[in-house]
Amino acid sequence: MLHFAPYSTFSIIALVVCFALVCVFEFVNGFHDTANAVATVIYTRSLKPRTAVIWSGCMNFVGVILGGISVAYGLVELLPADVLSPPNGDPAVPMLISLFGTALAWNLFTWWFGIPNSSSHCVIGALIGIAIGDALLHTRDLGNSVDWSQIWKILRALAISPLLGLIGAGGLYFVIRHLVHDPELYQPPQGDKPTRGWVRGLLILTCTGVSFSHGSNDGQKSIGLIMLTIIGILPATFALAPNSAPHIVHIAEYATNATPLIMQYDHDGLRDEAVASVTRLSQTAPDTVVPSELRADLYEVVAGLKAVAANPQASAQERAMAKTLGNQMRPVVEYAPWWVRLLSALCLGIGTMIGYKRIVHTLGEKIGNTHLTPAQGASAELVGAGLIATAGYTGLPVSTTHIITAGIAGTMLGSGSGINRGMLVKIALAWVCTLPVTITLAASLFYLFNR
Repeated sequence: MLHFAPYSTFSIIALVVCFALVCVFEFVNGFHDTANAVATVIYTRSLKPRTAVIWSGCMNFVGVILGGISVAYGLVELLPADVLSPPNGDPAVPMLISLFGTALAWNLFTWWFGIPNSSSHCVIGALIGIAIGDALLHTRDLGNSVDWSQIWKILRALAISPLLGLIGAGGLYFVIRHLVHDPELYQPPQGDKPTRGWVRGLLILTCTGVSFSHGSNDGQKSIGLIMLTIIGILPATFALAPNSAPHIVHIAEYATNATPLIMQYDHDGLRDEAVASVTRLSQTAPDTVVPSELRADLYEVVAGLKAVAANPQASAQERAMAKTLGNQMRPVVEYAPWWVRLLSALCLGIGTMIGYKRIVHTLGEKIGNTHLTPAQGASAELVGAGLIATAGYTGLPVSTTHIITAGIAGTMLGSGSGINRGMLVKIALAWVCTLPVTITLAASLFYLFNR
């Protein structure tokens, strides 16, 4: 049987505060990111704003439900194991407040000035900052305490995806321009007059695609943040998946098989923690499981196995076995209840309905030297939807804002109208500053709160 610890009044208050923070952050994420999906249909008068945001919210909801959780835990794994599962189930309030406070502050700052900025960038920067703050707090070497391989993997996806959006959307616009000669595709909106039938249908289709793919990728990020909150504050209830009993029966066997592999994990200090966790897990009996302790040990072992799988000195058979054992252990700790998915979808959708206007105006009129045309909007969104959806199902977090903004810029270059250098400089500065600012702020907050 599982052992549950009583909740303190402080834990309950902290849960409410952190839940409010994560919901507010996802609300801001909604009108920061999801505005990219509705920008073209609203700006070209293809749909009225209220209809567009309701439809986009519905498609975000479907995307969240069908999108899986690989991106969610891809982000969560940026944090060290002891931060993910605090000893003895202690509330992870410093981590949560540092994360949400940092990402929310930077998101609101850029939104206030109408600058399209990536919520994903904010979250990733804050997570890296917390990992660095934890290393400083425990006087660990940054090379061993921070999972740099996972960070570089995510940062590569964030860096490459906008370039693909720029080139892909520009190329698609060039093809459309030479194959389709309907003049309405290449004219900006005239007053309140809506676009013609088939053009309107095309833009609604691309809006649907971006909204769905946004839900499947960014929705997973909010799922990861919500899970961090409920696991960090109430580990006795949420540390383990509800259907984890069959896996727990085999935990001792998995740990025994992992022992020789974990010895390959020779980073100073961390190997000792992983080996100690293996020893405890190998002695685990299903009727004596303490959820928070089991979760902490599992994450230590999974981190060790992950290092073996990425170690070029290990044999191909050892790397394959490490990956297999890690995948067998993950279902116990990597899950998301249905109501977490629903909460994620609602926060994103409500945010879209309220705060989309600033970003829509920027995307429609300030990226290029001329106003956005239907062909340009459709090209940017078709390419963007494909890139975002692909990333969502491969477990890589990408930025909807970066991809769509770069796509629109690509179509402006493809049309020969050029881009607005002043706005481009503002966007570039926001992109360049996001990681240093969020890393520094989150690391400082986490260190100070824990001290």
